[in-house]
Amino acid sequence: QVQLVESGGGLVQPGGSLRLSCSASGTIFSINVMGWYRQAPGNQRELVAGISSGGITNYADSVKGRFTISRDNAKNTVYLQMNSLKSEDTAVYYCKAGVSLRGTPYVYDYWGQGTQVTVSS
Repeated sequence: QVQLVESGGGLVQPGGSLRLSCSASGTIFSINVMGWYRQAPGNQRELVAGISSGGITNYADSVKGRFTISRDNAKNTVYLQMNSLKSEDTAVYYCKAGVSLRGTPYVYDYWGQGTQVTVSS
């Protein structure tokens, strides 16, 4: 019913930048909170940043001042601008969206397939 497609991952040197995108499509009535999570090998999935439909944001302490989350509601798309990347940012990054489906009163969480970000010299 709803698909989230991520793009923008890759290999970057320490100190470099990447921009991730995640677009939602399907039988969407509205999207509430959208967020980016990451999971490194051997670690639990953790929240990186979130953004409400009204643009209120929150960040993990480890990325504050370096990462910026934004969204385009008209395109059902969320972005993550990552600057000053460090080796410890290496992980698979997943987007998540809380979606209200057409014809239902409920909100469902959907996940993207993940995109690899590797920070290495």
